[in-house]
Amino acid sequence: MEKYVFGIDLGGTTVKLGLLSVEGELLDKWEIPTNTANGGATILQDIAAALRGKLNEKGIEKDEVLGAGMGVPGAVLEDRYVKPCVNLNGWGGDVAGALSELCGFPVKAANDANAAALGEMWRGGGEGCENVVFVTLGTGVGGGIIVEGKLLSGVHGAAGELGHIKVNTAETECCGCGKKGCLEQYASATGIVREANRLLKESDAPSALRDLEKVTAKDVFDYAKQGDAMAKDVVAFFGETLGRALAIVSCVCDPEVFVIGGGVSAAGQVILDVVAESFVRNAFPASEGTRFTLAKLGNDAGVYGAARLILGA
Repeated sequence: MEKYVFGIDLGGTTVKLGLLSVEGELLDKWEIPTNTANGGATILQDIAAALRGKLNEKGIEKDEVLGAGMGVPGAVLEDRYVKPCVNLNGWGGDVAGALSELCGFPVKAANDANAAALGEMWRGGGEGCENVVFVTLGTGVGGGIIVEGKLLSGVHGAAGELGHIKVNTAETECCGCGKKGCLEQYASATGIVREANRLLKESDAPSALRDLEKVTAKDVFDYAKQGDAMAKDVVAFFGETLGRALAIVSCVCDPEVFVIGGGVSAAGQVILDVVAESFVRNAFPASEGTRFTLAKLGNDAGVYGAARLILGA
């Protein structure tokens, strides 16, 4: 009898769902809206209905399903308890236990960035490795840490919060977390734009960035590739800062590979080049050969990783 697992990636506006084989083949994927009304009171019922509907559609019996994994936008304890999620109107609690009761099969939960890390380890940029650090660069900086094939969550569910490594003790502006000098303030898309605007304001040097009504991180990387000196300076600062932070991370968990994902990673090889160069200069000598690669699963990483939770991550 063939066995199946479900992967669930719960976001603030949509829930991405996937049906996978135990070998990691994505057999089907679909989405439903996330209903955050009344503190997300119907989120789990909506997900359970979607899973039951897929089983009926595919003619799969409940005993053929090993379980469902779910990535959520918040801290998770003991694979089940979710701390209140800000962008889900405070939704949380014993999420895995409640969904398991509704579905009739085991459910495990993890932070969404951690789930994406598992997905990239299993079927993406870190495939074939058991010690992986996944770094996601978007509006913020997130990540997930895999040690010997197991997700590292930490006592408070905060392991992998790479964006909040302090990298600048002289910073005067606050990060979104309330602290100052976090990696996220420099290595996110927002941070890249912030640095570009700072240079534009403080320097009279010519740059194609000056011709733009509003600078984006993509603009910075595009112009850097074309040789724009100021854009290259911004990219170099980004690479130096992120590479130095990851050198610190490597002293703690010594991964085989850093997998770089998120919207900023669309810039491609230039990201790997500038970050790896800084990493080698700052890393403990034994770790200098650590590989860097781009994520491969895109928006499906969370679904893959959530499913992997059921298979022993």
